[in-house]
Amino acid sequence: MTRYKKDPDAISALTPEQYRITQESGTERPGTGEYLHNKEPGIYVDVVSGEPLFASSDKYESGCGWPSFTKPIAPSHIHELRDLSHGMIRTEVRSTHGDSHLGHVFPDGPMDRGGLRYCINSASLRFIHRDEMEAEGYGDYIDQVEDI
Repeated sequence: MTRYKKDPDAISALTPEQYRITQESGTERPGTGEYLHNKEPGIYVDVVSGEPLFASSDKYESGCGWPSFTKPIAPSHIHELRDLSHGMIRTEVRSTHGDSHLGHVFPDGPMDRGGLRYCINSASLRFIHRDEMEAEGYGDYIDQVEDI
């Protein structure tokens, strides 16, 4: 069983933008994220802890300007918190083990896929292509990724 944790070495290797978003609860500008238009099969993991967060098969185009997913790959790897910042009431999404700020979840996703929209900052993620998942230790999640 893989153990995920907040890795100080991973934190020290973050870019300033990744640090601002994951460690200081920042947000990238809409439309600028590296993975916004990624359509490759694979999974998205926490850039700090490596814990698997979202599968490409649950990614969809929401038009919000950030990568959007209908559900987490493993609900136990996502922690939701009430966020009252910026004069809004929202639900913040953090990685459970890495405690990285990921983004927010909203109840306006596709109804036929559960009705949720996980609006996630690309800077908090690392993408692992389906072809590399086994080699990187994520083989248990291949069945959650669409066929190539």
